Amino acid sequence: MPLSPRIQAIGIQLLLGRMMSRVHKDLRFADIPKRTEDLLVETGAGPVPCTVYRPPADTGTPAPVYVNFHGGGFVVGRPEQDDHICRYIAATAGCVVINVDYAVAPQRQFPVPVTQAYDVTAWVAGNGPVGGWDGSRLAVGGHSAGANLTAAVCRMARDRGTFSPRLQIIDSAPLDQVADPATKQSLIAKPLLSPHLMRIFTAAYVPDPAHRADPLVSPALADDLVGLPPALVITAENDRLREEGDAYAKALEAAGVPVIHRVFEGVDHYFTHTGPVPAGKTAIDMMATTLRTALSV
Repeated sequence: MPLSPRIQAIGIQLLLGRMMSRVHKDLRFADIPKRTEDLLVETGAGPVPCTVYRPPADTGTPAPVYVNFHGGGFVVGRPEQDDHICRYIAATAGCVVINVDYAVAPQRQFPVPVTQAYDVTAWVAGNGPVGGWDGSRLAVGGHSAGANLTAAVCRMARDRGTFSPRLQIIDSAPLDQVADPATKQSLIAKPLLSPHLMRIFTAAYVPDPAHRADPLVSPALADDLVGLPPALVITAENDRLREEGDAYAKALEAAGVPVIHRVFEGVDHYFTHTGPVPAGKTAIDMMATTLRTALSV
């Protein structure tokens, strides 16, 4: 008898979570000093732990702020996997970085992670004096599942008129949770994401197929993208998610959203964590420099 998606997802958490969150040793930016503190933000779906990264140098004035959402298929909850990116962005972009430890499936399913992601970002935007950052100069971004949450947060902020991110970073995102993963092709024989793994992730996060077309689950299926924040969209040539990322970048641009889109050649999903190192460093630096420009105006 086959195991249920819930049991399989828990198995991934227990057996593969550590392996899935490993970062290539040459992408860890160990030379960058680390100034962090813990933060707990109350949300409509429970308290959410966060790690606050401060720029190495204190300028005496509140720095802008970037809210980061880690990946892991909505199942693996290891925000520390983005430590290297958060440290590099804090140092290079000169901003405070909030790394969010949102709840994951199957224990907490849609819409809990979306609610937490949005509420944390709204709190960050509105509590600059408390946190010691400039909440009016805010950006949001993420990687893989975290990039999906980024798109959802930006959509909710637009629809509710609560805050206006200066930039959204969409890195290697799953943006269409309706299409059969087997139809999502790669240029290489054994890409990191298999259809089986992708089905487990989706079934654990959104068990009811009727909810998978919701724009907060599948941003690529939305037809009302006007008014969303400027976007940096990064895709990987060999990633099964590449086509939906490329299509989302084009759809944003067609809706009048300013878009910077870069397809990194010869790399697979999560290359910003696993390498190749030159491409990973280039992509992370692109995030930081684009953020620095967006948050400086």
